[in-house]
Amino acid sequence: MKKVLLALTLVVGLFSLSACGLFDTAEVQGVTDDKIIVGNSAATSGGFAPVGQPFNAAIQAYFDMVNAEGGIAGREIEFIHYDDEFDGAQGLTYAERLLEDDEIFAFVGHFGTPTVGSTYDYLNEVGIPRVYYATGISELFNPEAEGGERASFPVQPIYDAEGEVMVARAFAETNATKIGVIYTNADDGQGMLNGIQLRASMLGIELVEQQISPEATDISSQAVSIVDADVDAVIVAANQVPAERIIRALYDAGNTAPAFTSYVNAAESFIENLADEIASEQFTIYASAWVNIFDEEGNFNEGYLKFAETVPEEYAANAFAMAGWIAAHFFVEGLRRVGEDTLTWASYIDAMEEAPVENPMGGIVDYAGGSRVGTQSMALLVATVSGEGDDRIYAWDNYLPIEDINEILGN
Repeated sequence: MKKVLLALTLVVGLFSLSACGLFDTAEVQGVTDDKIIVGNSAATSGGFAPVGQPFNAAIQAYFDMVNAEGGIAGREIEFIHYDDEFDGAQGLTYAERLLEDDEIFAFVGHFGTPTVGSTYDYLNEVGIPRVYYATGISELFNPEAEGGERASFPVQPIYDAEGEVMVARAFAETNATKIGVIYTNADDGQGMLNGIQLRASMLGIELVEQQISPEATDISSQAVSIVDADVDAVIVAANQVPAERIIRALYDAGNTAPAFTSYVNAAESFIENLADEIASEQFTIYASAWVNIFDEEGNFNEGYLKFAETVPEEYAANAFAMAGWIAAHFFVEGLRRVGEDTLTWASYIDAMEEAPVENPMGGIVDYAGGSRVGTQSMALLVATVSGEGDDRIYAWDNYLPIEDINEILGN
């Protein structure tokens, strides 16, 4: 019954939008003489609150900074937020409320796989701009967007694109001809696998693939299969807890080939949970990274310093806050490009496509020609453990700078 009601809500919502003419007039909603209204829903309570709270706090901090400087074309940015508790049904309800009742101009920081998945088709149909998704699901990967899909502006890596990058890194670092892949049969693993298969085919690399459930606790047989295949490198196409279990299973199986994993796992806690395995140096663990806070001399870069000056102090080293800051930056860049011209959905989309958008903490994203693939420029980090006992230090050290696939492969 709940699913039926949810479907009816979506149908009624779409009907009401069409009936009231919103599809014809919404290109100017959320914009007044002195205000631009934007919003999102995100998990700011429950298990994902440590992600959603700093993410949204940094979005607000960026907008506060812009407003204090006079806004954009004389307009201040107002940010409306609802707590969807990382629930797709609530996310859809709040998306409808933001669009129809609050009449926002755009979604900024569209948050989490459940909400993005449940609202994706609906918001494409409407054609409202969405800048930055706090997820990397495959639906977002679109190299030739048309119609309402052009209003979608992914920034952080999409799993498919990261899969390609991980293969390129493994090839460049090991000259691999055979790569083992352990992936989850979920959005993250399947998405990365798509990119892995695509780039491996282009490079003539043999893949040895093993699938697991995200809930699997015994991965020993899959790990042994990878080790017995005598691969040159291993790609761990999974996020967080499943990735930790895969690394531990590979260690127990005697793996010595270097392992490459997602930027999502590039957190201190990931290393801490695998401290003994990493400290043994049985094999090297690498992770991608799409944010860089240092310049070439090893000092904090201008983008990070501006971020740290304006966000709440407790978030100055928080990666999720950095993501929110970047989301707001990308949105505002489109507004700056429109400038004093008439701000509509169409003019905003055209402005975002006219030139690559620079990430203040490294790399660019190019939306020209309908390209909606997120960033494909990533750095490479290496997991390290130093010290003993309570003095142990867990760190992802910079190993290689932010590069796109062509640069990684030396093309």
